[in-house]
Amino acid sequence: MAARGASVSQLDGVTKAAILLISLGPELSASVLRRLNESDVERLTMTIMNTRNVAPDVRSKVLQEAYEDIRAIRLPDSGGMSYVRALLERALGPQKAEEFIQRLIAGEQEKLFSFLADADVVQVANFLKDEHPQVIAVVLSHLYPAQSAKILANFDPDLQVDVCARIAAMDRASPEVLRQVEQQLRKKLATVLLRTDGTSTAGGVEFLVKVLNQVDRGTEKQILQSLAESDPQLYELVQSKMFVFEDLRLLDDRSIQRVLQEVDRQDLLLALRGASEEIRQLVYRNLSKRAAQLLKEDLETMGPVRLRNVEAAQHRIVSIIRRLEEAEEIVVVRGEEDILV
Repeated sequence: MAARGASVSQLDGVTKAAILLISLGPELSASVLRRLNESDVERLTMTIMNTRNVAPDVRSKVLQEAYEDIRAIRLPDSGGMSYVRALLERALGPQKAEEFIQRLIAGEQEKLFSFLADADVVQVANFLKDEHPQVIAVVLSHLYPAQSAKILANFDPDLQVDVCARIAAMDRASPEVLRQVEQQLRKKLATVLLRTDGTSTAGGVEFLVKVLNQVDRGTEKQILQSLAESDPQLYELVQSKMFVFEDLRLLDDRSIQRVLQEVDRQDLLLALRGASEEIRQLVYRNLSKRAAQLLKEDLETMGPVRLRNVEAAQHRIVSIIRRLEEAEEIVVVRGEEDILV
């Protein structure tokens, strides 16, 4: 049988086993065959003899399937990743084995927590709210920020703050722990979740900021107020990252015009010195032609300035934006709930 051109789904178990043994090499294959009964040995050796020209992608998929099957089995002694690594190193050599394992891990990472990706947000929130806050934090840290934000908005304020604090403190999680969490939640929910890599980067302040930037204003305000009371240091850190000058693009033209009414011209000049061309054009568009032209000329003739002065000016403008948003004089479009119609 020629395996070239055949998809893995078209191959029967014996052919897959034959491809696996071919990949393992004579020494390991012989060791496997010694543990099989005579009829199985005969079927396998006949199939190996008739299997030629195995396409690289077919062999790779067969090996991946075997790897996943091995991972699902509780081996009596030294099973798990160390066993798989040793097996592949003997079969493929250290370099090829490592490349293959990394591809397997990358593929597995996409599957982690994926069963929640298309689930109803309210149902997921209701399901998670009775879990330990640390478990909830792990789950939300492995979902897209927009989805995590929507789930978070369905929790009560105390739980929101607890979960956010845990997300911010999170760094790396053991893949084994993540798999255990996923398996337990899969059993309970029978539908949706996880992700990994030798260790998996998850959560942290940056992720929390992404989540908070996408929740509705009411939820964000409640969480930040509670954080300010329970953990002032974390609150200040999150606040400093919540809105940066480049996020000016999240404002509509009317809101930008309102902000510009409050901004000191020298601050605007300094802030634009360190801004992207997109932000500069956004500002010019919301000024009169005369004011925009003068601002452009001043920027062109402006001498060197200290970066800290630029950042300080941008920070002052961001403070104005926050104040005007708090007073509901402007709208910052963070998520679907803020879209104007």
